[in-house]
Amino acid sequence: MWWFQQGLSFLPSALVIWTAAAFIFSYITAITLHHVDPVLPYISDTGTVAPEKCLFGAMLNVTAVLCVATIYVRYKQVHALNPEENRIIRLNKAGLVLGLLSCLGLSIVANFQKTTLFLAHVSGAVLTFGLGSLYMFVQTILSYQMQPRIHGKQVFWIRLLMVIWCAVSAFSMLTCSSLLYNGSFGTDIVQKLHWNPEDKGYVLHMITTAAEWSMSFSFVCFFLTYIRDFQKISLRVEANLQGLTLYDTAPCPVNNERTRLLSRDL
Repeated sequence: MWWFQQGLSFLPSALVIWTAAAFIFSYITAITLHHVDPVLPYISDTGTVAPEKCLFGAMLNVTAVLCVATIYVRYKQVHALNPEENRIIRLNKAGLVLGLLSCLGLSIVANFQKTTLFLAHVSGAVLTFGLGSLYMFVQTILSYQMQPRIHGKQVFWIRLLMVIWCAVSAFSMLTCSSLLYNGSFGTDIVQKLHWNPEDKGYVLHMITTAAEWSMSFSFVCFFLTYIRDFQKISLRVEANLQGLTLYDTAPCPVNNERTRLLSRDL
């Protein structure tokens, strides 16, 4: 059995591979058609103009679905491992909500381009990066709470490094983007897809875009740490029938059906 066939480890694996493919394909398409500059464009800029915006939106929507599935499985795993730890249960529920809202933001970013509906795009980015960062932080706290009883200390330290990486990138991006968009460098920055070194605000632009790419890759690397954990879990779906027919009749006892969901038991 291959490593990605064990448990549900294919979920975070597929999430990481598909997300990377979404970024790479839209980037290659955008620079091939000369819609963006090849050196550090905004991620969103690579999905602003057709045809790459169609590819960008479709692939990120699939990413959002994979992310929802991964976050839910992680939630069920932590809950099953700590059924009586109230603090962990509360953190786990908070992580689920934060993660799902972050996925919603990702879908908004994918479908609302910044040159078309800037406010909607920025709102989606805030949900994706802001709540996504909090989700990583919550999961890192959970990893700390569960080591060394549930897993080794190295998992916690790796996830902590991912959170620090994300935090540094987020601080750099927020600081430089705030300075860039305060109006001192013109009013057409939102619509601007091509930058020259002589342009005002070019350095801030480059730092912002580098920080955005860095933050995105910190998210991707964080989900990579789930692969080993997901090798130890499988889920089942249970159908509870209230009768032997679909007519409006009084309930009668029937046998419940349990079917494996996505994976075999280990």
